[in-house]
Amino acid sequence: MKQLTVLSGKGGTGKTTITASFAVLAKNAVVADCDVDAPDLHLLLHPEVIETQEFRGSKVAVIDKTKCTNCGLCKEKCRFNAITRDLKVEAMACEGCGVCAIVCPAGAITLAERVSGSAYISKIQYGFMSHALLNPGESNSGKLVTLVRQNAKILAKKENLDLIIIDGSPGIGCPVIASVTGVDAGLVVTEPTLSGIHDLERVVQLLDHFKVTPFVCVNMYDVNTDNTNKILAFCEKNKIDVVGNIPFNHEVTKAMVNGKTIIENFPTSNVAEETTDMWKKLSTFLDL
Repeated sequence: MKQLTVLSGKGGTGKTTITASFAVLAKNAVVADCDVDAPDLHLLLHPEVIETQEFRGSKVAVIDKTKCTNCGLCKEKCRFNAITRDLKVEAMACEGCGVCAIVCPAGAITLAERVSGSAYISKIQYGFMSHALLNPGESNSGKLVTLVRQNAKILAKKENLDLIIIDGSPGIGCPVIASVTGVDAGLVVTEPTLSGIHDLERVVQLLDHFKVTPFVCVNMYDVNTDNTNKILAFCEKNKIDVVGNIPFNHEVTKAMVNGKTIIENFPTSNVAEETTDMWKKLSTFLDL
């Protein structure tokens, strides 16, 4: 089973649109949307949910009023102001740190698991999809990403599929780390801007740390050719293959408005041709 993660150092580089295009080109694979804080791959792949799981990734304080002596120590020590004047827990403000339970002299406070989000298994036109959504304000997105990837592996084995395409979240934080560990290759989608160049360097360092083979795609390369040349020079210096230089094209936006990938909506466009060529190069590396 081969795994490819598409990632970027910042949001808005075109990572998800490229991932969706790869799903179309692969024809029969498991796609994992690991941007669980703000997933949007479903807007292009239109998954039909066939299984839903509750994700319990955090805890909330619970006060047993039969034991509470109303001393107010819990409210005093809560740095998140999650306990009201009448000693009730505001669930949205509670971080589940457990300080209140430790300081309570009557042992009236315990920590209970709460539902932090949902994970889904879905059918799509081009195979299957594992995805999730973290509830607003919740933490532990890395744990939810791990669950999404575990579901994707189980699904791939069950359906006898040999490829998992992972849409990672932007940045280099915990959910991104959970998206790249143990994969065969990482495609970094960048753009010819100063922030794009800076974040590309950070993501490459991350992939190098986890010994994941990096590839680079410069999206909208013709918007600023000077910065594109800086990206190409960086990749050449670090011996990183640039597998795609995608031009700016309004048809990409038109396809997204239609809820489709550029491959489906404008198959003869220069962007579709470049994306197809990029997929062929990655497929060769992954031995698909």
